Amino acid sequence: MHFHKVALIGVGLLGGSIGLALRQRKLADCIEGYVRREASLAECAQLGVVDRATTDLGSAIKDADLIILCTPIAQMRTLAEQCLPALKPGALVTDVGSVKGSVVAELEPLFARAGAQFVGSHPMAGAEKTGPSAARANLFEGAACIVTPSAKSPVAAVRRTEEFWKALGGRSLRLTPDQHDSLVARSSHLPHVVAAELANYVLSPAHPAEQPALCATGFRDTTRIASGSPEMWRDIALGNRKHLARALGVFIEDLQEFQLALERGDAAAIDEFFETAKHRRDQWLGNGHSPE
Repeated sequence: MHFHKVALIGVGLLGGSIGLALRQRKLADCIEGYVRREASLAECAQLGVVDRATTDLGSAIKDADLIILCTPIAQMRTLAEQCLPALKPGALVTDVGSVKGSVVAELEPLFARAGAQFVGSHPMAGAEKTGPSAARANLFEGAACIVTPSAKSPVAAVRRTEEFWKALGGRSLRLTPDQHDSLVARSSHLPHVVAAELANYVLSPAHPAEQPALCATGFRDTTRIASGSPEMWRDIALGNRKHLARALGVFIEDLQEFQLALERGDAAAIDEFFETAKHRRDQWLGNGHSPE
């Protein structure tokens, strides 16, 4: 797989990592990145995440045969509309958004009318740190990269999108947009809400001043992802609110059951709670599903 020109719309952790991976694997003749701030131009040049960075969206898009939207999902529709006049006919467009239902529904017809082909993607890779300085070329190696075609997606474009993520070292998995959003609501979005609430509650200034000193490695590891971008996670929560609200409802019910068992002093129920969790997580790790 090789591209003449790849345009990265947004050069943060994911966009920068795609740029580094493309360069390392020699998959493109030219990699151009669009950034919003002038200050980002020098940073991108210093880090070498793209061949050229620009604040001119039209210039970044011009002649690109692959365009990847790497911005927060709330910005994608506006940027997509601004891309249309400069699109190369037949260009393949994808994204890295954590929500797929709304993104695919909005962007697929928009790009189709302009003569391009949009296929939604979501690489299950990332970190709590943001920006191109956090980017790394091996970010996608072994990662599940979800491709979410619709009923209207051209077969060749879907296959090319899957091949792209495989070329970066990822494992391609095909789901419908709704299947994707339902699954990640539980495995990705819910854990972020839980980590954020743990940080909000435990580190609240309403608690004694000694509380933070008693937060050790377990608390640090459990809340690591709460340091992610608030803007990005606000957009994700709102974009997937139907599935996330449902997952939260079940999660809260389970916690309430545990609370009742605790109040009753039900040792058997409490033991089963922890035993089941350990077994399921150990089995997950044993089956090779851990991204580490």
